[in-house]
Amino acid sequence: MNITLIGMAGAGKSTIGKALAKRLNYTFIDVDGIITKRTGMPLQALIDKQGDSALIRYEEEAILELEQMDNCIISPGGSVVYSEKAMEHLKKISKIVFLDAPFRSIVRRIPNARKRGIVGLRDRSLKELFEERLVLYKKYADFSIRLKGKENVQRIAGKIIQLCFGSEP
Repeated sequence: MNITLIGMAGAGKSTIGKALAKRLNYTFIDVDGIITKRTGMPLQALIDKQGDSALIRYEEEAILELEQMDNCIISPGGSVVYSEKAMEHLKKISKIVFLDAPFRSIVRRIPNARKRGIVGLRDRSLKELFEERLVLYKKYADFSIRLKGKENVQRIAGKIIQLCFGSEP
């Protein structure tokens, strides 16, 4: 089984994903890292040069290439929910867990959002993106974990294991 963590930038997908992968002895897959390696540029530079749609397209391509894999924790970018194809593929190959962090935590964790490579920030505020994506995250999630802002990473990893497996595998 694979597990995909979705949520806004700053929700803790990478931090929690790495802890979860270590605990389960799974492979951690950072989709943003794949895109950065493939394009040779940071996400924000990619958006600045090629636009939001390019990042969404690269993300979709990277996700559609994830096949014949097992025992992986997948951490896509927060904008993955803008690609129905990518989300349908992730649904087929994994359980999807939405890390539902409050807006104030997101703002605190990413104080310089305009340099973070976040799709949509040219036209909308972080708050508007947060509200728009919230609906999509909930739509695609198999499970949701409501975060409060200062979580114990191991406790959250344990909750995800419980939701996905019913207990430790």
